[in-house]
Amino acid sequence: MATLGRFLPGERPKKAFAVPRTRRVEERGVTMRGRTILVLPAAVLGCLLLASSAFADPDRPTLAVTDPSLLALITDDDFFATADLIALLDPSTTATQHYGPYPSNSPDSGTCGNDWAQDTFDRHFTVKHNPDGTFTVIEQFKNGSFITDPGFSPGACESGPPQGLVVAGKTGSMHGYFIIPLPPGTIQTSINPNCDAILQTNTGCTTAVFVNTHFSCMYQATCSVTTFAFHYSAGDQQLLQHEWKNASADRGGNHGDIRSTNLP
Repeated sequence: MATLGRFLPGERPKKAFAVPRTRRVEERGVTMRGRTILVLPAAVLGCLLLASSAFADPDRPTLAVTDPSLLALITDDDFFATADLIALLDPSTTATQHYGPYPSNSPDSGTCGNDWAQDTFDRHFTVKHNPDGTFTVIEQFKNGSFITDPGFSPGACESGPPQGLVVAGKTGSMHGYFIIPLPPGTIQTSINPNCDAILQTNTGCTTAVFVNTHFSCMYQATCSVTTFAFHYSAGDQQLLQHEWKNASADRGGNHGDIRSTNLP
């Protein structure tokens, strides 16, 4: 979200992941119960980086391992991206906090490394305090939409050299999520309801801003996205392909495309 999918510096695990390619999105108000994304390391990975996964989201994750018990709760990626996670993860509402929504926008990169769309969405962060004392941050990108930029389509370099293009101005809907396990020893430094707990503002909200101002770890340095999934849908609009899934390997990898024409 894919990577992690598309976003600003410091927020998405950019959709260029080692394994499935691509990814992207970030936070807001807190209620004890339970990408995005900025700080984007501007990585323009060419489609020659076949091992990188394109993130649709505004952040680029580094693949590690997500808690299997959490993955077991994800029976449907679309549902998990849009559901009330407090009810799903912690019905007692005592071990989770919810922050957001935080209206956000971010460029979205594809498997060839170029930004293929501009995304607009609401970031929601769910913070889960695990039984072993660690924290897991789940960022959801809800109510999302996108408009395409001209160039290589998001899935064009999934299997090698560019295979497709997308024209400018195609629109559609999108949603997705990031799972960010925080390492042992990380402490929660703030429960401020703003995305930026230090400046106490929601302006410029990204994954990095939320994580770095609420916890003692540094996003993409000492904590990062391990699992992500983003779903883009553009309807017909004279497109050859109009559904794109940008996901980490443990969510099935990338599938489909938002494509106007094929390349020879």
